This record gives sequence, structure tokens and C-alpha cells, in this order.
Amino acid sequence: MYRLTLVTLAVLLCSSSLINGGKVLVFPVDGSHWINMKVIIEGLHSRGHKVAVLRPSDTWYIKPDSPHYKTININSSFGYDEKGFGSFVTTMITMQREGASVWSQISINYELMIQMHEMNKKLLQTVEGMLENKKLMQSLRDAKYDLLLTDPMNGGGAFVGHRLGLPLVFNVRWTVQGDGHYVIAPSPLSYVPVPGAMQTDKMTFTQRVKNVFYYLFTCFYVQIIINPIYKPFVHRHFGSDVHYMELFQSADIWLMRNDFTFEFPRPTMPNVVYMAGFQCKPSKPLSKDLEDFVQSSGEHGVIVMTLGSLVKKFPEDIAEEIAAAFAQLPQKVIWRHTGKRPSTLGNNTLLLDWLPQNDLLGHPKTKVFVAHGGTNGIQEAIYHGVPLVGLPLMFDQHDNFFRMEARGVAKVLDIATVNRDNFLEALRKVLYEPSYRDKMKTLSNLHRDQPMKPMDLAMFWIEFVMRHKGAPHLRTESYKMSKIQYYSIDVVAFLLTVVLLVFTVFISLVRFLCRKVFCRSKVKKE
Repeated sequence: MYRLTLVTLAVLLCSSSLINGGKVLVFPVDGSHWINMKVIIEGLHSRGHKVAVLRPSDTWYIKPDSPHYKTININSSFGYDEKGFGSFVTTMITMQREGASVWSQISINYELMIQMHEMNKKLLQTVEGMLENKKLMQSLRDAKYDLLLTDPMNGGGAFVGHRLGLPLVFNVRWTVQGDGHYVIAPSPLSYVPVPGAMQTDKMTFTQRVKNVFYYLFTCFYVQIIINPIYKPFVHRHFGSDVHYMELFQSADIWLMRNDFTFEFPRPTMPNVVYMAGFQCKPSKPLSKDLEDFVQSSGEHGVIVMTLGSLVKKFPEDIAEEIAAAFAQLPQKVIWRHTGKRPSTLGNNTLLLDWLPQNDLLGHPKTKVFVAHGGTNGIQEAIYHGVPLVGLPLMFDQHDNFFRMEARGVAKVLDIATVNRDNFLEALRKVLYEPSYRDKMKTLSNLHRDQPMKPMDLAMFWIEFVMRHKGAPHLRTESYKMSKIQYYSIDVVAFLLTVVLLVFTVFISLVRFLCRKVFCRSKVKKE
């Protein structure tokens, strides 16, 4: 009887999570952004929540079938094409190698802006089709989701969520206007570096000038590239008095994919939750062949190199230079490379089409991680305490690696000038100067020393929004204000007017009294 009671209680406890489980609609961003979104989805599924993912027809990472979510197929595009994006990456690398002249930098930024414009334009065409598809929107309403989870790298998720009237949770690092902090939190340019400006929070006057310049460039980018496509869309579907960023700023919770081991100290907001490294986990054992290769390195250890999910190979001449540098080291090298096998490849280097990045970074024999600077890879390196050699290519990668270099845990090279000599020099510096590993271990300890695991924190706040049907008490009302109200320009103008009026009355009164006194004295004299 006692055992039967225990079994009954166990069944009730296991089923209670399913009974109380919520329903989450996900509007994803493909590519590397989907990789970390999938981690959150798997976490939600493990806690008994039902997840549905809006899946575009041109996706290259989002699988149609999964035990962790069901898909709602959209017969259109979210603006991403693997083949086209791959060729774009190749073009960007080629342009960077042509030189570091002002014209070259302008050309690179121009290409980036054109690419972002086309991707967002294509995305909004798809979202417009969704909003006008009455059958689809009604089916989403009938499903009675508890919240919409999205990455605000584009505005699709925010717009669909507002049309459905659902609470919004962001899995965020970037929005369409840049770093997520700049959209929601005060960001004084005197000590908050603008992404791309390559500054720390300690800036000289000249550096602050540069920081302001980059801020103005960001404003120019928003005005020229983003506003012309987002403003008309929002005016058509949400009203002419609505600014599209209001729909972003009204999100309930911002799950920020960084923390202050990566970010410089800066103002934040109550509904910003830092969950850097939520995708990181203890390493698992390697396959026998890979473990044997790692162990064969002896006391010298292993170097791991990969360029993330989007860049699988370098141009052949760069690959030759990198392989030649690796061949001169006593360490063993595991390199994810799908291109032509370099003729300079040494016996110490193993080429793989795919490698278990997290498990290799967590291996005690891994000494250095050569990476392109994606946020996921950098956070895994911090989590496991592995110093870095950087080959940033585009987007936020240069800025990410600048932050790591400023903390003394990375050596960064320019893809335009990299060769076997400077690459080898950078590797040896990180390998043999203890400060790189020591400082990275310190960062790792700071990152891990938290009251809750980042993933548990993310789950708590997602479920918090489900339980309370939003979190408006954590959301500032500043997003409803105009710039004149936000900066109190109207108040300052009013106070200046009052002061001017009082001053005018005072001067007039003094003049009047002076005239009175002058007239009386004149009468007396007469």
C-alpha cells in the first residue's frame, strides 16, 4: 500500500508540470541565432511547455521535425538564404583583404548596409503576408499561446506578437537598430562605448569624439536603411501614430545574451535579464579517435580552430599560411575546415568537417581557441577558461574580440594582413605567456560565480511572464515619450521661460521704481 501511494504521488508530480505547462510561440532568426534559440526551446520542452516554431520555407538550420517543438510552416522567406549568405561572406573577406584604406572601409560598410536592407525588406514582406493571412492569424489566436519568444534582430517577432496580443520575451543581443541596450537603457556616450568604435569605458577626449562619431554613423544607418522600410510597414498595420521601436521597447523581458564579464559596466533596466553562457555546459567525453588524437599531444596540448556556423573555409592562400604556421608548433591542432586540403599542412593538424566545440574547449589539454569572434564561441571560451586568438570577419566580431583583447585574454589579427609569421607569433604569445590563461581563468570564475545558472534564470523569467501574463511593472514608460519629453526639453524650455519672465518683470519693476524715485526727487527740487 505504501509503495502504491509513492508511485501515485510520483505520477502526479511528473504530470503536474505538464498540466501547468505553458504554450510558447517562437518567431526565430536563422543561422547562429537559431543555435542558441534552440537551446532555450529544449529547456522549455524539458519543463513541460509546448513550443511551436514559425518555420520559413528557405530555412537552413530549423528542422521540420523535432521532439522539442512543432513547426508552423510559412511558405515564404524570413530573409535568409544559406548559399547567398555564404557568397556574401566570401565577398566581405575579399574586400577586407584589398586594403585598409578609407575607401575600402566605406565599401565594406556600404555592402553590409545593402545586405541588411535587403534582408529586412524581404523579412517584412513575409510578415506582411502573415498579418494579412486571416486563416493563419486566426489559427494562431485559437492556439491560445501564453507568450511569444523571439530574437529582435529583426522586427518580425515583435510585430506578430503585438498583432496577437501576446506578452513578448526577447532572446536578444541586437535589434534592427544595433545593440539592444541602446534601445531600452540610458547609454551615456561618455563611458558607454558604441559597438564598432573599439573603445572601453575609460575614454580620453579623442576617444569620446570617436565614440560620438560612431553613434552618429549608427543614427545615419538607422535613418537611411531601417526607417524607410520599417516606418511605412508599422504605419500600415499598427497606425500612423505608432513608431516601430515602441513595439520593441514594450517587450516584457529582455533575455540578454551577455553579462558584465563581457560587457563594460553601464546602466541597465529592471526587465533586462543577463543570461550569458546559457548555452554552455560541462564537456562530454570525446569519441575514441578524437580522444586518442588529443592525448597524443602529450604535455604540449591542443589548439582548436573553427570559424563558426557561417564560415566553413578560408580562401586557399590564407588556409595555406595558417596551415604552415600550425606545422611549426609542437601542439596538436584540430581545425574545422571543409575547403581544399592545404599543401603546407603538418602532421600535427587534423582537419574535420565538424567538431564538438564545447567538448573540446572543456578538455584539459586544450590550450588555445582560434575563432572568428561570434558571441556563442567567445562565451564558451570564457566558460571553459580557454584564451583566444582572433580572426574576426564581420558584423559584431571585431567588437567582440576588442572586448576580449582589452581584458588581456585574446590576441587579435586582421584578416587583411594575416600570414604565417604574424599568425605564428600570435599563437606563441597566447600559448606561452601565462597572463592570457590566468586572466581567462579569472573571467571564467567570475562568469560561473552566480546564484543561479543562466539557463535556469532564463527559464524562471519566461515562466514568470506566463504566470503573470506579462511583466509591465518592470517596464519603464519612457518608450511612450517623445524625445522632447524624454530629455525634458519641454520642462527646461518652460523653466527658462518662467525665469526669463520673472527677470523681465523684475527689470520692469526696477525701472518703474527708479522712474518714480527720480520723478519725486525732481518735484522736490523744483
